[in-house]
Amino acid sequence: MASPSSSFLLLTAILALVSWQAVASDPSPLQDFCVADKDSKVLVNGFVCKDPKDVNADDFFMAAKLDMPRDTKMSKVGSNVTLINAMRLPGLNTLGISLARIDYAPLGENPPHTHPRATEILTVLEGTLYVGFVTSNQENKLFSKVLNKGDVFVFPQGLIHFQFNPNPYKPAVAIAALSSQNPGAITIANAMFGSKPPISDEVLAKAFQVDKKTVGWLQAQFWADNHN
Repeated sequence: MASPSSSFLLLTAILALVSWQAVASDPSPLQDFCVADKDSKVLVNGFVCKDPKDVNADDFFMAAKLDMPRDTKMSKVGSNVTLINAMRLPGLNTLGISLARIDYAPLGENPPHTHPRATEILTVLEGTLYVGFVTSNQENKLFSKVLNKGDVFVFPQGLIHFQFNPNPYKPAVAIAALSSQNPGAITIANAMFGSKPPISDEVLAKAFQVDKKTVGWLQAQFWADNHN
């Protein structure tokens, strides 16, 4: 017969596993829907629910025009990400999903970035993309693939990933689904060299094994966001 102390340790381990699963993604809805009430002054993890009596079909609809090409000329990296999340489509609140259209100019890229709250599945609608993600320390292994029209690729939650259009003449288009109503995006170069206030050049010089002059030049660049 197990001792009380070993039973307690087993119960603690089980509860830890269950708790980890519970916080591994957006919370599951406890009702049919929870349309975001963006006028509420109450602060919660997500958005407060609108009164169901006031909900209508327009809360679940958005004329997003995702069939229309986006402008990539204004982006220094040659891409344009159109994200549809709960902040733009209130009916997505608590449903744990969002969507993005990504346009790539010839030789354009969606630079290395991470989604802290979501796994991403991407499919190519037009053109060709070189995509990949890098595993966490210590291995930092690159998984990459060239995708053609109709191909699908998955980027695990939290891992640094990228997409690049290798064609110098033709644009590319992709659609991505993400497993959070608000996946978040951290573009690595922007975060490191465009933070406000800036990270110490001494810290960055040591981290990237370059001199402070190079760090200063990088910090002086205009680190624009490619999301709209």
